Amino acid sequence: MTVSRLRDIPGIGVDRVGDAADAAHDPDLLRLENLDTDLRPPAVALEATRAAVDDDDANSYLPFQGHRALLEAAAAHVGRIAGHSYDPATECVSVVGGLNGVLNVLLATIEPGQEVVLCDPIYAGLVNRVRLAGGVTRFVPCDASPEGWSVDPRRLADAVGPDTGAVLMMGPAMPTGLVLGQEHWEALAAALERHDAWLIYDAAMERIRFDGRPPGHPVAAVPALAERTITVGAASKELRMIGWRVGWVTAPAPIMADIRLVGLTNVVCQVGIAQDAVAAALAAPDADADVAAATAVWRERCEVVLDRLADLQVVRPHGGWSLLVDTRPLGLSPEELSRRLFLHGKVAATPMNGWGPSGDHYLRLVFANEPAERLADLRERFERALRA
Repeated sequence: MTVSRLRDIPGIGVDRVGDAADAAHDPDLLRLENLDTDLRPPAVALEATRAAVDDDDANSYLPFQGHRALLEAAAAHVGRIAGHSYDPATECVSVVGGLNGVLNVLLATIEPGQEVVLCDPIYAGLVNRVRLAGGVTRFVPCDASPEGWSVDPRRLADAVGPDTGAVLMMGPAMPTGLVLGQEHWEALAAALERHDAWLIYDAAMERIRFDGRPPGHPVAAVPALAERTITVGAASKELRMIGWRVGWVTAPAPIMADIRLVGLTNVVCQVGIAQDAVAAALAAPDADADVAAATAVWRERCEVVLDRLADLQVVRPHGGWSLLVDTRPLGLSPEELSRRLFLHGKVAATPMNGWGPSGDHYLRLVFANEPAERLADLRERFERALRA
């Protein structure tokens, strides 16, 4: 690496597997490597996008902080789930997708050398942004069982110390599907207050839960956390609007001024023709029902994968778009199993190197982009790969 900030950023792996899958041009290849989905965005969003193409006001840099309709819809959306009111003028900003929002928030909240607490395993894109912002990762191990992932609340709280700048949590977490509950937010609240640290809550998948329960926003669980919580949301997962590249950040007004400054300095502004479409999807009367219907499809696909691979060490997710296979009992590294699956099973799947310390043990399978009938022969594909 030519600059030091990139020395500990290895990439995410998904790009390499995805590029190979694209280059193969093989319709029989199962695309389980990338966080895409074949479920269409809400109809109201598609209609608004088509209209925006012919709207000259949408072909503009302005307003730099996001269209008023989007800010109002995003602030109301987060406020409804969090049980806390956010002013769209001073406590909300639009960003270019959730991960742009995460990076902007990190650059606005942590000093170089400060620690950021994360669960392990976790998406490499979050890890890499912590490091790009000059932060030091502090991982809290999660426990895997056939019933799913869990993390001890006290262990989370104990990871917060005098060197902590922020705690970065996602629920359901990617790629594990870990869901955090009341006990986690209560434990973290006291630790954050004691050490004057921020809670950065990545809400990209918060409504994609398989237990039928509502989202577990930290502020809804512990109202006092409103002063320390920065919520980052995005249209990519719940609304299936991946190509629109629109997200939002809500936070207390004092820190929001800094987050806006970072955004203006970083990407400058968001996709003009996409913002009103996201606003319409967020504010639609049937928005929750739309997400619930999509979640039911993803859960069905998840169950097919769990059923077909029941004799492997597969960890059940409690939500999200992906699940993990522990490759250690197979005597293979995740990279080797990924290679064999691609060549002999026609399955594209991502090894999780760099996805936290324990990522080196797991292969990720994304079930959001393939219909259940396409997943029916997944066991046979694995068998061909394991015999190779």
